[in-house]
Amino acid sequence: MSDADVAEILKLPPEERLRLVELIWESLAATPSAVPLGDAHRAAIDEALAEHRRNPNDVLTRDEIFSEVRKPR
Repeated sequence: MSDADVAEILKLPPEERLRLVELIWESLAATPSAVPLGDAHRAAIDEALAEHRRNPNDVLTRDEIFSEVRKPR
């Protein structure tokens, strides 16, 4: 993709750019094994899994998560 292509994409209205992001994300999600995973991300995932294994009952429910996210800031 050229810089000119990117410049044209950035001229699109926000709704169209968001739709492009959604399409790109969906294409990546369709083949997650093809997405490169950096060492830092792999280490973070490994640590999160290790923590969960140490404390499997230390979890939040979906409702607790949504309640926290929806709190006014």
